[in-house]
Amino acid sequence: MSDDLAELLAAGERAAFHGRPASGVTALESAFERARDEGKGAEATAAAWLLGVCLAAAGKFGGSLTVLEPLVAGGSSDVPERRLFAALAAATSAAVRRQLGQHAEAKELDDAALTFSGGAPEAAFDALVGLAADAVAGEDAVTAMSLVDRAKTLVNGHNDWWRQRVRLGWVDAEVAMLKGEPSRAATLLAEAVQLAEVSGAPRHVAKTLLLLAVAQVQGGELEDAEGTLRRAATLAESLGALPTLWPSRALLGALLEERSPAEAAKSLASARSGVIAIADDLPEGLRDVWLDRPDVAALLGG
Repeated sequence: MSDDLAELLAAGERAAFHGRPASGVTALESAFERARDEGKGAEATAAAWLLGVCLAAAGKFGGSLTVLEPLVAGGSSDVPERRLFAALAAATSAAVRRQLGQHAEAKELDDAALTFSGGAPEAAFDALVGLAADAVAGEDAVTAMSLVDRAKTLVNGHNDWWRQRVRLGWVDAEVAMLKGEPSRAATLLAEAVQLAEVSGAPRHVAKTLLLLAVAQVQGGELEDAEGTLRRAATLAESLGALPTLWPSRALLGALLEERSPAEAAKSLASARSGVIAIADDLPEGLRDVWLDRPDVAALLGG
């Protein structure tokens, strides 16, 4: 691999997991084009997956799905690297579909990701965590917990898997909340916040703070939740991470509505702007799906 190509890929990976996601788009587009032109299929595929991650993390869901779709189609390839990235791309696409409210489509993609992974630990982990999140969406705590347990076995012995451990904390906490255990969820999420912070992963910090606030609300700790949401929203805004920014602002606005109506209105307006910005990147059919998502429709109708 040429030094320039390696540097472009490294810059894109830093943006995807350790910085402002949108800042990696140009580097990864250049890396993809250069790798393709040089006949370096593995590097081109890696660049495309990282590009899909960056776009999704910035709330460019339409662009992300467009980039990832050809990678998912490689799941039937005889080339192991293409199948690996097909699995990673399918799991990433599933995460986007979940955020759009398309839970059946998300589960189908996660199932495909698990099949494509061929047992490769990192890809299988992403698929299992995705399937656990799909089960949470379907309020199936038993299935979700079983999938979380399977994912935990893959993490064991991989102390350097900070991203996987943080994501495991997310879904483990979501299962706890589904079971009516907000205190346990908050403990898991506080640990995940610390891990994301020491790993230099601000986007993961912001999302974990959002989930922690949800657990605090469920546990009746509303004042703590307000502070946590302010932290989440401020950090997400600095990163341009719209998928975390809009729900943080929306929940904060709801909590403040009676006590501080002016601040609540400002927060809800910010949330609506984020929702519309996400809609603007979606093709017509998906835009309608997004805007019809019950919480999104309620926010815009409020």
